[in-house]
Amino acid sequence: MEKKTYDVAALGELLIDLTQNGKSRQGNLLFEANPGGAPANVLSMLRKLGHSCAFLGKVGADSFGDLLADTLRAVGIDARALRRDDAVHTTLAVVHTMENGDRDFSFYRKPGADLELTADELDTDVLRSCRIFHFGSLSLTDEPARGATQKAVETAREAGALISFDPNLRPPLWQDDEAAKEQISWGLAQCDVLKIADNEAEFMCGTGDFDECADQLREKYPNIRLLNITAGAAGSYAYYGKLRAFEAGCTLGGVIETTGAGDTFCGSALHYILEHGLDGLTEAQLHEMLRFANAAAYLVTTRHGAIRSMPERSEVELVLKKM
Repeated sequence: MEKKTYDVAALGELLIDLTQNGKSRQGNLLFEANPGGAPANVLSMLRKLGHSCAFLGKVGADSFGDLLADTLRAVGIDARALRRDDAVHTTLAVVHTMENGDRDFSFYRKPGADLELTADELDTDVLRSCRIFHFGSLSLTDEPARGATQKAVETAREAGALISFDPNLRPPLWQDDEAAKEQISWGLAQCDVLKIADNEAEFMCGTGDFDECADQLREKYPNIRLLNITAGAAGSYAYYGKLRAFEAGCTLGGVIETTGAGDTFCGSALHYILEHGLDGLTEAQLHEMLRFANAAAYLVTTRHGAIRSMPERSEVELVLKKM
């Protein structure tokens, strides 16, 4: 792939995940302020794997915004394209963890600073200087962030970047299912690389049969060159040309909560593309990509938070030896 300043640039929500972390002496739930947001989580994993990354988005001019800006810099993500909003606070997501480690989200986002990013505030130099541009659907829920996302995709593509998309469906943030499907469909029509979770694939295709979903999506959106479907602990699937690969998930135990697992998988898959390109991938390479991404995703489920919890390559390799 062409040499550029950044391996990956990502746009979207940067927020605080208020995650359950025990109880006080009085029996009240304690919440830990974990820096998060799917696009930033993806970049954090890529940074762990040695890639140069830049983030585009907006946070509030408040203490949580300071924490998020400092966190990006601390993990080595270029934050020159991060904007601050004097009027709207940083978005918050309260993460309620279930017994099986899965999560339920309650968002404080009407308004939220991430939605206030405008097209005029985009750093087009960053967009023209990345090999891969990644985005999700949360920046498509409302204007002006929707228009900013659309312009960013167009700018990056015109400069020769591969486009990566992860729907990251959060139903409470949409007016209704039809609005979500409309905007996710737009994202699907833009990307070269798609990472989609099992529930999102069923939401868009009306079936839980992954092979049928893959056939539907690739027929409707022929621009998708690599399609990855994740199914949590059950494993993941890759579809590329006429090739299909499946790898079981890691079941070594110790899962705390699953926040950031899909983003870790996504970052690991983009890492593989950066190393091997998107042309001429073999079935063996698809299996290799999935095994590494599954192992990395497992590791992040054994920790609280996401951005600061991404595993080192050496940790992933150690898990792979145990799988």
